[in-house]
Amino acid sequence: MLLITVFAAVQSLSAQQDVRTLGLEEVISLARGQSPAAKQAETRLKNRYWQYRLFKSDYNPQLALQGQIPGYNRDFLTNRLDDGTINYIDREQFNSGMNLSLNQPIALTGGNLSVNSNLNYFSDQLLDLTRFNTTVVNLQLDQPLFGFNPLKWDRRTEPLRYEESKRSFVEEMEFLSREAVSFYFDHLDAQINYQIAQLNLLNNDTIYKIEEGRYNIGTTSKDKLLQVELQLLRSQQDVSQSLLDLETAGLLLRNYLGLRDADTLVLISPDYIPEFNIPLADALSYARMNRSDYIAFERQRIEAERDVEEAKRQRIQTNITAAYGLNSAGTMLDAAWNDPNVQQRIDIGFRVPILDWGRNRARIETAMANRELNQYILDQETENFDQEIITLVRRFVMLRNQLKIAKKSDEVADERYKVAQNRYLTGKVDITNLNIALSEKDEAKRSYVRALRDYWVAYFDLRRLTLYDFVEGELLYVPEEE
Repeated sequence: MLLITVFAAVQSLSAQQDVRTLGLEEVISLARGQSPAAKQAETRLKNRYWQYRLFKSDYNPQLALQGQIPGYNRDFLTNRLDDGTINYIDREQFNSGMNLSLNQPIALTGGNLSVNSNLNYFSDQLLDLTRFNTTVVNLQLDQPLFGFNPLKWDRRTEPLRYEESKRSFVEEMEFLSREAVSFYFDHLDAQINYQIAQLNLLNNDTIYKIEEGRYNIGTTSKDKLLQVELQLLRSQQDVSQSLLDLETAGLLLRNYLGLRDADTLVLISPDYIPEFNIPLADALSYARMNRSDYIAFERQRIEAERDVEEAKRQRIQTNITAAYGLNSAGTMLDAAWNDPNVQQRIDIGFRVPILDWGRNRARIETAMANRELNQYILDQETENFDQEIITLVRRFVMLRNQLKIAKKSDEVADERYKVAQNRYLTGKVDITNLNIALSEKDEAKRSYVRALRDYWVAYFDLRRLTLYDFVEGELLYVPEEE
């Protein structure tokens, strides 16, 4: 048994407190459910969701009402007369208006189609003049020609970015599990060291009393008695130090899990090790299919292509604006809506560089070079990620074998110490050999805990890198159907 008596090991800590016993699965569940890191991951996912919703809204029609009510102005207007003199005219005016518009972006071409209706009011109080101007309806098209269309490219990249964020969230949760494993074993190490120190103190106290009795009857030397006494003093120091380490590890674990109670934490060793196979080809396939990095690689390739097209499209900029509507004016509001006239407009604006000293070519060549560099980097990153999976799978198999050996070594070392202790009590071995057996027992126990740590850390690394649960045989993330 890894823990002989867990509650006895922390008796001094829990004298005035309740004891809360946790296993590895419970610690991981707490980390994923209530830890500050989990809350941050959930908030980042929520933020990315609303960014995606904002992107989708760019393709929907937007209805807006804007205006200025009231618009009031009173001042003196400068008026230059024919003879060159200047006269200042007092004026008091109201100028208000409202516009109702419906805008629809055109994703295919990058243009914008809008339907507008507006009403404007003007009044000059000193001249006793009132005018209303209306546009009953106005249909307008703004369309860039041969220009860069960001809507087309966003439609390719933003869904990938959102999908990437959802997979990143699952990876973050698996990373939280891995970090919880580390904090768990930090505490378990300290807990076992404290237990070992207490047991060693009891054993060394017993041995000292035995050796003292032998010295009193002359069957042992003063040197051996002093050696045992020194070992007893060291045991007392080990208990104090291990207690401090246990309290520190407990505080760190609490902070990570977001625990606010004052219960004493007692951890149970995860002695059950699941048996499962990890085919290397399957691990690579799941990683390529599920990891957010591979989605990010595809997004970055598209963004590099986008940058090249944007650089090419910047050379010639042409925009056409065409509008057709009905408008009217009058001194009364109802008159401004009657018998509207046809309102037409068409503009074609353009900008063509005549001499740019190679500026446009440099911009295009830079974008193309960045695209090429990006491709080299992505190819290398893909190779590195594949190599990371290969190394981890092979290492995991080795760690599982080492764990079995470490567990057996712990059992053998513990049994050997019991035999050595019995032989010491009967006088068949000396204190030096007993101390060697004690050190080997303690080291074997610590080695077993380290092997457990390495195994579970590698296990959750494997889950994070593949987004696949090899124990249950199921995906950790299933893409949603649109």
